[in-house]
Amino acid sequence: MSLKENMSALKEELSSEEKFFESAIRTERFVKRYQKPLIAVVAASLFAVGGAIGYQMYTKSKIESSNTAFNALLANPADKNAEATLKNDNPKLYDVWQLSRGIAQNDVTVLEKLENSDAFGVSDIATYEAAAIKGDTKALDMYTKKQGALYKDIALLELAVNAIEKGDTASAHKHLSLIPEDSPIYSIAQSLSHYGVK
Repeated sequence: MSLKENMSALKEELSSEEKFFESAIRTERFVKRYQKPLIAVVAASLFAVGGAIGYQMYTKSKIESSNTAFNALLANPADKNAEATLKNDNPKLYDVWQLSRGIAQNDVTVLEKLENSDAFGVSDIATYEAAAIKGDTKALDMYTKKQGALYKDIALLELAVNAIEKGDTASAHKHLSLIPEDSPIYSIAQSLSHYGVK
């Protein structure tokens, strides 16, 4: 290797070392300049991760305590401590519990309170059950017009039976005709239409 090539290689080596030191100095200056914001970002990240873990543990604890309370209420419906725990830890599951009690006891007051529940299906079922227990045909008729009513076909059948009892065959046929063929109670509606409505 010639002297010229050696000098060129040495310059390249010095140049790369110089660039490395220059980069290190820039990094050091950057860190010194933005030390506080960088520490804040790291601290915020750690806090967020810690908070997420804490929230997950808190949620898990609430689920476990509400499940325990629900099981206690199934064994003893009069357990006021379990009822209070369930209401506090899982309001939606509490509404499901209240719905089951309202239906079992034919308690219209409880059912009417649940008509604004956020728990899936509770409001719908409570509305239907309250109207059915009271024999409120207007409320049942309004229920059948609700979008996605879960018990729509049963409500129509009840309205038809009520109309038959009053001798209003036209209304009975009208309600029964609204029950679709894919309904589980379609065959009952057809039998009632043929043999029950005279």
